[in-house]
Amino acid sequence: MKKSIGPMTMVCTTPVWIVGSYDQAGKPNIMTAAWGGVCCSEPPCIAVSLRKATYTYHNIMERKAFTINIPSEDFSRETDYIGMGSGRTIDKFHDTRLTPVQSKLVDAPYVQEFPLILECRLLQSFELGLHTQFVGEIMDVKADESVLDDDGLPVIPKVRPIIFDTGSQSYYGAGDFIGKAFLIGTKVR
Repeated sequence: MKKSIGPMTMVCTTPVWIVGSYDQAGKPNIMTAAWGGVCCSEPPCIAVSLRKATYTYHNIMERKAFTINIPSEDFSRETDYIGMGSGRTIDKFHDTRLTPVQSKLVDAPYVQEFPLILECRLLQSFELGLHTQFVGEIMDVKADESVLDDDGLPVIPKVRPIIFDTGSQSYYGAGDFIGKAFLIGTKVR
């Protein structure tokens, strides 16, 4: 029997992303966000939801661009730290010893040390309660060669992304391989 636990953001896991942006003065900034995901395949787009109070919100509205940086488990401490303070008062790149790289495609920095980067042009934004959802058209994906499979695509066991459990407010690794999509379901009948 199922027990009702009420309305909440309980999806068990969400991706942990580092959102990169420049402020008005051109200073690179990063923030941790876990309210995001793929929202369109053509054009390729992702959505990330941020509160208006964040420094990054204002940066994205000003510059019309951002990056999504996927940290590996090796950077879990830095990832958590990046989400604990505001770029208004601290330099997160300096404090974490991470390296900002200026995108050649969008007006936003990315994190050199992270294995997977999505460079996004702001396509739309809309208010949704406490948050604003930013829809970014993916202009390019950059991946470390070490995380690519034989087909040249990033794979989870090599990227080792961090996921966030909204209920326990905890970070986890991505877990074990279960099966190939659009193949394991063929064995139902």
